[in-house]
Amino acid sequence: MEYLEKFNQFKESITYKADRISVNDKVIIRNFDFESKFYSILPGGKGNEISLDNLMSCNKHKPESEVIKELSDIKDADITENKNFRYHVMMPRGEIKSKNILLFFHGFNEKFWMKYFPWAQYILEKTGKTVILFPIAFHMNRAPALWSNSKEMYSISKQRQQRYPNIIASSFSNVAISTRLHHNPLRFIWSGFQTYYDVIELITSIKTGLHPIIHTDAKIDIFSYSIGSLLSEILMMTNSNGYFSQSRLVSFCGGATFNNITPVSKSILDNEAHECLLLQLGINLENHMKKDTKLYEYMENSPEGKNFRSMLNSDTFIVYRENKFNEISERIYAIALKKDKVFPFKEIINTLKGRENNIPIRVDILDYPYNYSHEEPFPVKENIKHEVTEHFKKTFDLVCDFLTQ
Repeated sequence: MEYLEKFNQFKESITYKADRISVNDKVIIRNFDFESKFYSILPGGKGNEISLDNLMSCNKHKPESEVIKELSDIKDADITENKNFRYHVMMPRGEIKSKNILLFFHGFNEKFWMKYFPWAQYILEKTGKTVILFPIAFHMNRAPALWSNSKEMYSISKQRQQRYPNIIASSFSNVAISTRLHHNPLRFIWSGFQTYYDVIELITSIKTGLHPIIHTDAKIDIFSYSIGSLLSEILMMTNSNGYFSQSRLVSFCGGATFNNITPVSKSILDNEAHECLLLQLGINLENHMKKDTKLYEYMENSPEGKNFRSMLNSDTFIVYRENKFNEISERIYAIALKKDKVFPFKEIINTLKGRENNIPIRVDILDYPYNYSHEEPFPVKENIKHEVTEHFKKTFDLVCDFLTQ
């Protein structure tokens, strides 16, 4: 079956409502509820009640509409969708307790899993691994429906374009996340921590025998795409409770430090939000840590915080980061795309192989003969469907070969 046909098949059949969805005679999808125990670390939560207006916002303009005010000033800890949500598990039909699983992490500002289902199915059918598609905080179904309301978001995008005449890549697709991060860049850090702890909680439930379909002794590997690779690297570097001591990680179109990526795209962020993030999470982060005791506690006194800091800025903890990657180099494989403008392949190499190019992490640079982008490495277009299917299979054969070594 062509990649395009698989994509359309999933588009018509996947929902969060059903507990069990049949994909074919070999594969099913199960949906499970998850309750985050770590939402209180978010802005507005207990111990993190610092007024958003007193934070380091790059946005010097007052909100002009109730919708913008809701996006900007809402207490993140109060957003119900981010605290209680469902996640997909794709598994072999007939399997009772999976003993090999793959955590699957998506990209920045993603709202739907559709493009990833064919990826997950291919990995499952080639490796036999059950795939857990776990959403990052405030992404996918962890975000209010308003943020995906095209009419409302189009209006806000127009307002941002008027307020910032030189803005680049503002769109109804990215205006919610751009507005929120522009107003409070620390949201990126706190939502990252929440996601990290949610993943650890998920694995703890598995290891303690509480997960209904995953075996206590299951081997855990990771596949990540784009910004999901930042999360994956922090998980691998920290190795909480030894959960990832034997894990393999495949990073696709990701892996570079945050300051060396360019996520300015109508699908990801506008340039005003991106420039604000670079300034406040890079140059000014140390100053914010001095003013915010909770931020200091998490970023300075926890191993995951130190690893997070090392991946935000390529000039931070260089020796520490490269020693970490050296230690786990045999268990990491990265695939970069030659024409990727969001995660440039040179920056992925500089991060994973180190400044002296002496860390033995395998990084393959691929190029496809059709018009592709970071956001759409496998375009669902009728006129190139054969070429897309061919290179999709070649790419994910590399993924699966590494995961089964």
